[in-house]
Formats: sequence, structure tokens, C-alpha cells
Amino acid sequence: MPEVFDVIVVGAGPAGEVVAGRVAAAGLSTAVVESELVGGECSYWACIPSKTLLRPVELVGEVGRVPGLRLDGPVDTAAVLAWRDYMVSNYDDGGQARWIESAGVTLVRGAGRLTGVRRVEVATAGGGTRTLTANHAVVLATGSRPVIPPVAGLAAAKPWTSREATGVRAVPDRLVVIGGGVVACEMAQAMRGLGAREVTMLVRDGELLTRLEPFAGQMVARSLADRGIDIRTHEVAERVERPEPGGEVTVRLASGGTITADEILVATGRRPATDGIGLASVGLPESGPVEVDDSMRATGVADGWLYAVGDVNGRALLTHMGKYQARVASDVIVARARGEADDRPSMRDRADGLGVPQVIFTDPQVCAVGRTEARARAEGFDVRAVEYDMGQVAGGYVLGDGYGGRAKAVVDERRRVLLGVTFVAPGAAELLHAATVAVAAGVTLDDLWHAVPSFPTVSEVWLRLLEEYGL
Repeated sequence: MPEVFDVIVVGAGPAGEVVAGRVAAAGLSTAVVESELVGGECSYWACIPSKTLLRPVELVGEVGRVPGLRLDGPVDTAAVLAWRDYMVSNYDDGGQARWIESAGVTLVRGAGRLTGVRRVEVATAGGGTRTLTANHAVVLATGSRPVIPPVAGLAAAKPWTSREATGVRAVPDRLVVIGGGVVACEMAQAMRGLGAREVTMLVRDGELLTRLEPFAGQMVARSLADRGIDIRTHEVAERVERPEPGGEVTVRLASGGTITADEILVATGRRPATDGIGLASVGLPESGPVEVDDSMRATGVADGWLYAVGDVNGRALLTHMGKYQARVASDVIVARARGEADDRPSMRDRADGLGVPQVIFTDPQVCAVGRTEARARAEGFDVRAVEYDMGQVAGGYVLGDGYGGRAKAVVDERRRVLLGVTFVAPGAAELLHAATVAVAAGVTLDDLWHAVPSFPTVSEVWLRLLEEYGL
């Protein structure tokens, strides 16, 4: 007989955990299905381990900028990797599984797939099957998977993806990185900082981090190059050869050259993990993102019982945005289950359209929220942009010799509010939330002028941007 719950969540990553915890706290019986580790990609193979590996690189940069301080020797890579293992609980999800159960949620281990209306079939590790049905809602939170481009021999060479890079057991002497986005930049810097002798980046485009303001990619590229990373723009791999499993890998380039390395990392994006989760059984396309409305309900599904949160809906592939979407969906599910109206503004998604914040944890850090100037102009806004050298802020230059960075604000001239803000500087991540509040809440420049930054802090850059604007 089917096991019946009010809500079934497929996927126990950060977004799935938030949905399960919130609807259970509201009194709905809840099950969460997970085929891997409870806590998902972010906890074990992405955000937490990658930032742990990057932290020593950041501190090396900080020490190098402060006169009177010096490092006594190279980074102790073994100690860093041991700390990484601690931070990911040695890849043991017992603690997070206990949290799930303490929240009153039933954890079902296995691979879940839709088999009909409000129905999920779970293939368990022991070869059995459990059938779950939902009274109110099924929530898909299956995340995303890395894309392996169709380069001859690449898949057969068993390349690293972000999982292998963040879970590295021994830093390779020579590493080739395919890609110029977030994972490519972060992991190239981390591997170089942890002892890789040669790191080569193959970047199809003419610059790094192309979805951000151009100066962001340019400043990161200079930092990577200063650390000895070889960045080859307008370069693509044509063929990859690895005759022996685990042996040397040879990358033949479209330009005619070759590179030999010990490992190759593919960092060319991610796609929603929708394969095999039974979307066709409810009339949806088998592949691609699950299209949702602003309450995270899947469009094209009668009666509005199916939801999708996080990477699987393709809106904003970031952990914090998945958790935000999970809060939106949870409130709607609970309201509908109680027979209440579910279309109140507080229950609708706003952040995806107004201000998605993102931090890239390289040194310097790249922090951005909202629209770039180019995107704002393309969308028809009356735009004015102002920039400021963050090295000229008193709070910046007291942090060390050579501290530098750039800030940019994109202003909607008609409403005099911020459409987007970008900071590129060491330690700039802690500046971002103020920008996120300003963008998401539509705070006017005239009101921001009265938000006085403390002296001497880097936050004084806010005042400088407003002065550049003319206030």
C-alpha cells in the first residue's frame, strides 16, 4: 500500500531541507527522498568545501598586503585538506539526517521519480520499491549536474568536475581547466594556491566571468595571472587523450598546440537534474528546467500540486536563491493546505526578478546583485552608472599596502533607485548584503544618502558612489 503524506519533497539538498522543515513545522506530515547525502551538493561538493579550500588563498593575499607580516613557509596543503574533510563531516550525513528526523520529517533513502498525480516511487538501495502519495504537494528539489561538453575523448578521459576538485585528495602538479566562469576561476586559484605547479585555463570567450560587469573578469584575470596561472582566451579543446586510466592527459587545442597535464577540470556550467525523475508521467518535458510561476508551482500541471525549487527550475543556480524559493513555496503550500489565499505579495517570488546576489570567492572577491549596466540598458531602463576606486577609500588603504578594488552602481534615473551594484575587492563579500537590501527594497538614492557609513571602513565606498552620482 502507498505511504501517504501531506507533502513529499524529492531531494534533500539545501532547498529541499528548507521546504521539508517549514511545512513540517506548520503541521503537515512530510517525507523527503534522497538518493545521495542529506545536505546535497552545497554541503559536501560545492559551497562549503570550495570556500574552505579558498580561505588559505585569501589569507595569503591578506598577509602579503600588510607590512610587517610574512608567511613562514608554504601553505600546509595536508592540513587544509584535513580541515576540508572536517567541514564536510568526512562525507557522513548522519548529523543532517538526524536534523531531518528531529524536525518531524520522514527520511526516505533512495531515488525518487514521479509516476503520476501526487505519486512518487522510490527505488531503494536494497533493490526494493516504496510508493509515496501526497495529499497536497510534491516538491522537486533535485538540483543540477555539471555539463561535460562534446569534446572528442573528453568524457572517456574521466575529467574532474566540481565534485572531484573540491574533494581533491592530492593536488595535481599540472592542471588544465576548461572554462572561465565561477568554478573555473575559484578552483584554478585554489589549486594553484595549494601547490599545483602549472595551472592552465582554456577560456572560449575573450574574458572571464562574462555575465558580470567587464571589470570584474578583468581584475580576477590579473590576480590569477599574477599568481602564475596561464589564462588562454579564445581557446578551446579539440580533443582529449588519456591512454591510461589515472595517467597523464593530453589536450589538443583548436589553435594547433597541445597541453599535457596530470588532471583536467571541466567547469563549463550546470544543467537541471531532471533526467529520470518521471516528468513525462505528469505531462512535462523529460529534460530541461521545470518551468515554474512566481510561487514555484510547475506550470502546465493541473491543480497546482507540483512545485520545483532550486537549481531544478533553472531560475538562479545559487544555494541561497534555492533556499529563498523554498521559503516562498513552503508558505504557498501551507496556505493552500489550510484553505487560505496563496496569492498575497508576501508569498510571491520577487528576488529572482529584482536582485539575485552572488559572491565569487577568489582574491579579490567579486560581489554583485541585480542587473549589470548592459542588461539594464538592454531591458530599456534609463540608466546612469557610476564607479569608484575602492583603494581610495580610507577603510581600504588601512587594510594594507596594495589593497585595491572597484565599485559600480547602476541607477534607474526615472525612479532614482539602484538596479545593480558590483564590488570587486579583497573581503568585499560582507558589503553585498547592504546592496541587496537597497536593490530588493527599491531604496532611493536620497534615502541612501542618510545611511551614514562608519569611518574608517570599506563601507564608506557607498558615500563615494553617491558623491560620484552628484549627491
